[in-house]
Amino acid sequence: MPEERIQKLLAEAGVASRRASEALIAAGRVRVDGRIVRLGDRADPMTATIEVDGKAVGIGTAKAYLALHKPAGVTSTTRDRHAATTVLDLVPTALTPDGTRLYPVGRLDLDSEGLLLLTNDGDWAEHVLHPRYGVEREYAVGLRLPLEPEQLDAIARGIELEEGLGALARPLRRLGRTEVGALAMVVDPPPEPVLTWYGASLRQGWKRQLRRMFGVIGAPIERLVRIRIGPVRLGELRSGSVRQLKNPEIAALAGAEPAARPRARSARARSHRAQTRRRA
Repeated sequence: MPEERIQKLLAEAGVASRRASEALIAAGRVRVDGRIVRLGDRADPMTATIEVDGKAVGIGTAKAYLALHKPAGVTSTTRDRHAATTVLDLVPTALTPDGTRLYPVGRLDLDSEGLLLLTNDGDWAEHVLHPRYGVEREYAVGLRLPLEPEQLDAIARGIELEEGLGALARPLRRLGRTEVGALAMVVDPPPEPVLTWYGASLRQGWKRQLRRMFGVIGAPIERLVRIRIGPVRLGELRSGSVRQLKNPEIAALAGAEPAARPRARSARARSHRAQTRRRA
């Protein structure tokens, strides 16, 4: 079998995404046949012994793609020694192929809940996570009070955060009674009746982005539930439950096309626009 780049083999083995595998190699945590490897090194997966932090990596294990409804209070960081429960503790052994290592595709904050994907397929995870593919994530946002018109306008314009302008992928929408009722059937504990719920979609995915955006406008989020990642929906999956993804869901996320970049204006177009402004 031809040799492959080490980061590609690690991603295919489910150790981490390809980018994260490159970081492991750069940190000197990966060995092949007892030798620390460097970025760009290759190996034959049929004959080489690959280790990460001294533990052998199984090559060629079956792929697993799971959807989990993470409850609040459960950490999605699988290596947190201080966590009482991680998302991997919720996955039945029957859904984990022998010898594989599942890891979350992205994460949810400790106090957030809802849909989280898990896999051992690093390339597939890269399609879900990398900003260039623009996979949408939709959240149900529970607030103590309905938003005022000026607060809605501020969210629509975007909120300045440390990383830049925080913007929703779609206009904020208020969830109807049917949607709130369906959500109440699957979250634990059930939501307080006094909460007002909105649907907010993101492509940026910055840390605690929605909580910070709503905090800026004086509307702290009481409850945050992720209800969709691309075509995959939380649906009837109850808190703490896990299901296998369906083949069309897996294929749709694997085939995500890179998001189109905004076209730069030509110098002629910029000059014409400046003249128009001066005339005005």
